Formats: sequence, structure tokens, C-alpha cells
Amino acid sequence: MIGQQAQESRNAARRRSILAAARERADRAGWAAVTTRHLAEAIGFSQPVLYGHFPGGKSEIMLAVALEGFVDLAQRCRSAASSATGTRAVAAVAHSYLDFAAAHPAVYEAMFRQPISARFAEEDNESELRDAFDALADVIGDPISTEVFWGALHGLGLLERAGRMRLEDREKRVDELSVRFAS
Repeated sequence: MIGQQAQESRNAARRRSILAAARERADRAGWAAVTTRHLAEAIGFSQPVLYGHFPGGKSEIMLAVALEGFVDLAQRCRSAASSATGTRAVAAVAHSYLDFAAAHPAVYEAMFRQPISARFAEEDNESELRDAFDALADVIGDPISTEVFWGALHGLGLLERAGRMRLEDREKRVDELSVRFAS
């Protein structure tokens, strides 16, 4: 039993190392630069070891990074909204979302722009996706309004990152969203 627990602990540590190496490489050079060969070298293991943890290779790694991102995003949004109501709660969630997108561009890209096998907008989708949506819905209310709010945040995040919107005007945009979406 102790040997099995030690092996499970080593496997979990390797898995975390693989995901951390993938995120680091993607943050530096984009997802195109993330290869199983590079990841195996980065963590000091062979490619078969990497495939033992992620049989689907890079696409499975991106999915795992994305799902971790949804968990992190949900936690941040819930935390931001926990001490506010109305327009302040909406603004807190909006800022939390946009800050996450700006601080974790590779994770955000894996979540929303890379071809991952996650099932968006389906009743039986991954719990991580559902929980992230629910973190927004808890503040916004009905599902359609939540989708529109999420879409607005996503668009703002992408436009800010591309330099198409001035960061110093973010507060005004968030205020506008807050007025429109406070339930």
C-alpha cells in the first residue's frame, strides 16, 4: 500500500511537471512551440513516460491546462464576487476575469482559442467548464445573459491583449458592463 501511494505521488508530481513545463513554454513562445519532445526534455523524462501520463499527447496536455484554467478562473470569480452585490459584484467578476486573461495568456488561449476536445454549451460538458460558467451565472442570473456577459468579457480580453483597446479605459468599460448586467 505504501509503495502504491508513493508511485501515485510520483505520477501526480510528474503530471504537474509536464503541465507546468507546457504552460511555461506556451507563455514564452506560444502553443506551436510546445512539443512532446521538448516537454520530455524539459522534465527530464523520455517521451514514452510523457505519453504514459498523457496518451493523447499535446492535445490532451492542452485540454488539461485548459481545464485547470477553468478551475482557477471560477475560483477567482467567486472570490471576487463574494464580498459584493449588484453592480459591484459584476464589476469585481469582470475585473477578475480580465486580469486572469491578461496574466495567463497561454492558459487563456488553451481555454478558448486552441482546438481542445472540451464540450462547450452542452448540458453534460466537463464539470470545470460548467463551474466556471456557474461562477458568472451566480452574479448575472439567467443563462442567456450570462453567455452575453461572458462573450463581452472574452471580446474585451482579446481586444485588450491585441492592443486594440486602451487599458486605461478598462474601468469605464467594466462600469458599462456592470450597469447593463447587474441583476
